[in-house]
Amino acid sequence: MDYKMILDLMVAALLLVTIIYAWILNQRLSQLRRNRDDLAKVVSSFNEATARAEAGIPKMRKAADESGAALQERVEKAQSLRDDLAFMIERADAMADRLEQAVRVSREEIRTQQAPAAAARSAPVRMAPVAPNPPPTSPAAAPGSAQSDPDQDDERSEAERELLRALQAVR
Repeated sequence: MDYKMILDLMVAALLLVTIIYAWILNQRLSQLRRNRDDLAKVVSSFNEATARAEAGIPKMRKAADESGAALQERVEKAQSLRDDLAFMIERADAMADRLEQAVRVSREEIRTQQAPAAAARSAPVRMAPVAPNPPPTSPAAAPGSAQSDPDQDDERSEAERELLRALQAVR
């Protein structure tokens, strides 16, 4: 064999390898072109989404400012109502204290007025001799008489009624 023939076969083999490599490279370049188109679509949709987000930011700021103002207004109104309620509670407490004091004073006055009357009513009853058999009381007895039922006398205090019951029980 001639060295020219060997050299031609080697060049032919290298050319075959080059053709195969070129074909593989062409396939990859076409795949890159297709992916570049997809990548361009993704980049353009990302740009659109970014633009929409940037356009929405002022609207969101405006809404946040309005909400903040409305919330601040409600907080101020609530604080005003809280202050009014605190003032009313203080006034109500003061009125309740005055009413309680007035009730105490009135009760003390009633007790001081009833003490002499109770002493005057109970003194003759204690000093009166007890009859062995008291006459039966009639149901038509006058309510102010000494023989009236002590439970029905609303003008007397509970202590006076108990005292009269005890005295009647002793008879």
